[in-house]
Amino acid sequence: MSMLDVRGLILHFRGVAALSDVTFQVEPQHIHAIIGPNGAGKTSLLNCVSGVYRPQRGTIAFDGRDVTRLSPAERTRLGIARTFQNIALFKGMTVLDNLLIGRHTHQRAGVLGGGIYWGFGQREEIAHREMVEDVIDFLEIQHIRKKVVGTLAYGLQKRVELARALALEPRLLLLDEPMAGMNAEEKEDMARFIVEISEERGTTVVMIEHDMGVVMDLSHRVTVLNFGEKIADGRPDEVRKDRNVQDAYLGEQHGLFDT
Repeated sequence: MSMLDVRGLILHFRGVAALSDVTFQVEPQHIHAIIGPNGAGKTSLLNCVSGVYRPQRGTIAFDGRDVTRLSPAERTRLGIARTFQNIALFKGMTVLDNLLIGRHTHQRAGVLGGGIYWGFGQREEIAHREMVEDVIDFLEIQHIRKKVVGTLAYGLQKRVELARALALEPRLLLLDEPMAGMNAEEKEDMARFIVEISEERGTTVVMIEHDMGVVMDLSHRVTVLNFGEKIADGRPDEVRKDRNVQDAYLGEQHGLFDT
């Protein structure tokens, strides 16, 4: 069974087609890349999967369950987490506090139990903090755990946003341009973390990324969009040779798939 099954997705904005009959599947524990020229509909697709947008037609199934009409919060509780193209952190709070906020869907004690900080409420908070510390260690951000997010360099903020998504313990992680704006060293670190998230934590990853070297190296499968339509879907080596994909990119970046 696919971890994510998108079928016949159609999304319009005031008559303009953002997605036209998009269908693809993502296998469990795979890294699945969504690529395409600017304006191809990639972020709109991720917004449909996460529940931010509701498509006019089509279905989205997560681990065999139809989630097409569920709210973003309901999908999060089922195990879908995401990062954003533009960093969406609480920049006046510390790294640690941002990650603890990411645990909110797992809180069971309620306001009274958490406020008293005794018994179940106390045990639950200790467990949440242990989980957050595990993510901090995993992403190697121990040295900034108590720093205010707004004071951090851009690359570190992107890593903190990834950490907050991981704090949700997702089974499906949606990454919207996780390496945008990073230098070569930061990209190398992020690529390593994404592979380890898939292989060590068993998390399925769907990733939008413009760096084709990263896409071809990391992905198990690639889906290509152009003007809201799927024009290719397959292994990286298959997509690299696809004439439709090459034509879609020609005007944007010559030699995009050169190695």
